[in-house]
Formats: sequence, C-alpha cells, structure tokens
Amino acid sequence: MKKITLLVIAFCGTIVLGNKIYAQNHQQSQFLQKVGAVDSLYSKTLNEYRTICVQLPASYSSEKNQKYPVVYILDGELFLPTVNDVQNYYSGGFTPEMVLVGISNDKNRVRDLTTSAITTKYGMPFNEKNGEADNFRQFIETELIPYIENKYPVTNYRTLIGHSYGGLFTISTLIHQPELFANYLAIDPSLDWDDQKPLQEAREVMAAYDYKNKALFMSLSGQLHMQNSKITIDNVMQDTTDFTLFARSNIAFSNLVKQNAKNGLSFEWKFYPKDIHGTIPFPTIMDGLVALFEWYQMENTDKINSFETTKEELFGIIKYRAEKLKAHFGYSVPPYPEELLNMSGYMNMDMQQPEKAKMYFELAMEYYPKSTNAYDSMAEYYEAQGDFANAIKYVTKAFELSDNDYYKKRIEGLKVKKNN
Repeated sequence: MKKITLLVIAFCGTIVLGNKIYAQNHQQSQFLQKVGAVDSLYSKTLNEYRTICVQLPASYSSEKNQKYPVVYILDGELFLPTVNDVQNYYSGGFTPEMVLVGISNDKNRVRDLTTSAITTKYGMPFNEKNGEADNFRQFIETELIPYIENKYPVTNYRTLIGHSYGGLFTISTLIHQPELFANYLAIDPSLDWDDQKPLQEAREVMAAYDYKNKALFMSLSGQLHMQNSKITIDNVMQDTTDFTLFARSNIAFSNLVKQNAKNGLSFEWKFYPKDIHGTIPFPTIMDGLVALFEWYQMENTDKINSFETTKEELFGIIKYRAEKLKAHFGYSVPPYPEELLNMSGYMNMDMQQPEKAKMYFELAMEYYPKSTNAYDSMAEYYEAQGDFANAIKYVTKAFELSDNDYYKKRIEGLKVKKNN
C-alpha cells in the first residue's frame, strides 16, 4: 500500500509579477530535502547547454524495471518542488506515479517561451529578445524528449505544465504541435501576447483539429485589473482598456475552446479570485493534475472494500480498470499497485474467503510477473490450504527469479511438511 510521505521542502524564491522571470536563491544549506537530480544536455538547436532537474517516484527501483508517465515543467527551477509536493499527496490514488522533469528557464526565458517577435508592448518599447518559442519547442521535441526517454524510466505519455509565459508556450504547443503531449496545464497564461495573436491562431485550429485523448486545464487569477476593484469576473469582458487585456484574452480563449467542444479536447477552466499572478501556480498545479487525471482515480472502491462483493464482480472491476487505463495511456499498465493486490489477498485469507484471496494473488502474478513477492504470496496461500506441492512450485519460481537463499530455505521447509 502506498504510504503518503510528507516532505519538508524549504526553498527561497522571489516572484516578480507582470510576466517578469523570477530570481531564486541557490544557496542549498537551508534545504531539509532537495528535490530533483540536476542534469544537463547540450542543444544544437539552441546552441547552448540546458539545465534540467529530474525527480523519480519514491517507489522507483531499478530492479522492478518499471516505466512511468512523465511531466515536463517549464520554469522547473521554481515549480518542480510544487509538482513534487502535489504528487507526494495525490499520486497512486488520484494521479499516477510519474517522473518529473523540471526545465530551467532562468536564462533566455522571454526568448524561449514567447510565440512571436514584438518590438512594442502596450505602447511601450520592448527590447528584450523574444518570439523564439518554435525553436525552443524543437529543442524539446528533437533533443530533450529523446534524451529523457533514453536515460530515464519514462513512457511516451507526457504532460506539459507552464505558468505565465510558460502558460503561453503550453497553449501554443497545444495549438501547433498537440501530438507532443497528452495533457496541457496552462497556469494564468499570457495570451495577450502580440495583440492576442495566439487567440487568433487558435480560432482556425480549434475548429479543425481532432483533439481526442488530449486534455487541457487552464486557470485565471483574480488580478483582473490592477487599478480598478470594481472590475469583476462578471463585467471584465465589457472593459476595453489595456489593464484587462490579459484577463480578457484568457477568458476569450476558454470560450473558444468551449465553442469547439466537438473537437474532442477534454477541457476545464478555473478562476481563482483570491489568488494573484504570483500565487496561482500552487492551487492550479494541485487542481490541474487531479482534474487531468480524473479518469485515473479508482472506481467502485465501496465494492472492493466490501467482503460481500462476489469474486466474479471483483474480477470484472479489476479487468475494467485495466482496460480503461490502457485506453488512456495507449499501453498496458497494472490496474492496481502490487502491494494493494497482495494486501487484498491476505485480507481475504484472514476473512476465510480463500477463492477471493487466490484471485488477488493470481492477478498480482499476472500484472507483476517478475515479482518474487507475488509468487511467494501465492505459495503462502497454497501452504495455508495444505497444498504443499503447489506451494513448493511457486516458491521455486520466486527462487529462480531472485536466487535468494530465503526462498531456498522455504523450499526445504515445505518439502519437509509435504513428506510428513
């Protein structure tokens, strides 16, 4: 059974509002626990080294040879700890365990995350290098993703998370290269960029593209107008000043997505009236991941927990979940953690329901065929039934997989019981 571990993570970051990138204190002495192993790769596309941080699931073991879905996090130097916190609380039951890849954008952020080149913004000169999102996306597609898939235990089921300009990049990727990711989480995205050009581009694409098996969660902060408290979510679309262009662009995009619901995109939009641009990432990441993986959450838990549910019905529930997960991921995965199947088997043995216990142990062996524990549990079931021949058979399988002396001694002990 998955245990929820509370990680105390202390980090010092300063968020500069108004789409300016954040400055972070990199002194490490104050950390109780660091999040993510630092890695880097040289990009021929960008002609520079790029830093990434990779966090593996707590349950990861090289011996299990298990692969996980993967989350790519823009501004990872800031948001990887937040995503990791959410996963520590919600993974296993609400979201799958996943490998987290934080992409550092502390350098050339505006250049890489903005989607078209501009020289003025809101009537003022804009001199910072910008508009090279296509180039940065090419780096992610042709260099970063292959690098991660070759080096780390990940599948090709990917989620992209971005805030502000990162949210703009996330929406742009959904519009122009939706096949790169299955899920898109755009946090208060800067869709006002270049006189709402992303919104104009989306109008053509959203009506024509098939977004089946794609999902978007998008948020808007309560910072609707910096100078007028009378502007609310109910009347902001009637305002025509530059002060509300950011919010109006966000709402207009969400309305556009809803108008094109037939394109198959799973979409949820949420307004956070009490949050501002700098605080909205935390609640959005939490709500967004849970919403994007709503289909992953366990069903029929009341029936699974009831000892009155028949073996046949339990079997149907488990197989249904396996097929559902396969349909979403695009590949087969075990419907439940091995520990849960194993525990359920022993619980039913204690409740004198041996046929259900046997079913759970058989399913553990089916979905985790390289697990010595699964075969040893099956052996314990047969030992409890007095069937020492089958008990020896399954302990022998465990021994063949592990060459562990513990199982060798188990075999010898079972042979003695069989012959008495």
